[in-house]
Amino acid sequence: MTTSSTQAPAIAVTGATGHLGRLVIHALLDRGVPAGSVAALVRDPAKAEDLAAQGVVVRHADYHRPETLAAALDGIQKLLLISSNDFDDRPGQHRNVIAAARDAGVQLLAYTSILNADTSTMQLAADHQATETILRDSGVPFALLRNGWYTENYTGNLAQSLPHGVLLGAAGDGQLTPAPREDYAEAAAAVLSTDGHANATYELGGDTPVTLADIAGEISRQTGQPYAYVNQSVPEYTAALTGLGLPGSLAAVFADSDAGIARGELSTHSGDLSRLIGRPTTPLPDAIGAALKG
Repeated sequence: MTTSSTQAPAIAVTGATGHLGRLVIHALLDRGVPAGSVAALVRDPAKAEDLAAQGVVVRHADYHRPETLAAALDGIQKLLLISSNDFDDRPGQHRNVIAAARDAGVQLLAYTSILNADTSTMQLAADHQATETILRDSGVPFALLRNGWYTENYTGNLAQSLPHGVLLGAAGDGQLTPAPREDYAEAAAAVLSTDGHANATYELGGDTPVTLADIAGEISRQTGQPYAYVNQSVPEYTAALTGLGLPGSLAAVFADSDAGIARGELSTHSGDLSRLIGRPTTPLPDAIGAALKG
């Protein structure tokens, strides 16, 4: 399925029906980019009917099926490659998109990497490091959007965790600089809709470092319910996540990410995010308040 439009799209967003992808498209429209200039690249076009109704061009694209990508990228000048949420050979999936972008003559490919990717020792960083190498070697002009943690990582499942009164983790008193997805989406939209970002690297995160204890304390303050951070060892936290139903391999990756927080690998003082969005990043209390309001 491809929607018709009198104006050929120049900007494309992969994973456009995901949480971040939808926010990026909305941010592009809010910045005044015409809907017909934006292509939503999706595996299931039926899930993008709301975007099509707004005039956004919907194109079928599947990271696993290279044959879908040439048509999806036809005429595209700038592409946002949102990292795959399928952990089965993510660099291979990304390679397919990057190769198609090169063949299509895409002038800028922005990729959602991970904060401090070049120095991070987190397991989760390995796929991003591999993808960044593929992108650099491709010859396609790029922008690395090295996203830090989303505030939603801690507010997205409050309905399940709040009654238990604890936020489990293995980050100790390590600091991180989270921001809401919407802030990262605005940054991506800024890069896609303005010039001067070729071969740039942005370390993206909130303005104010916090600990997991700070996050739990703010949630407790706003809800009026007991909610405290309980620090565990990495093996203990892995077992706890497995007990909650996560596959063992994924639980290990998440627990290892907390160890990365303890080492400071998900914290930045770059200021890149606030500069790109033209305002301070959303403060933690505001982000939590918005999440609690739904």
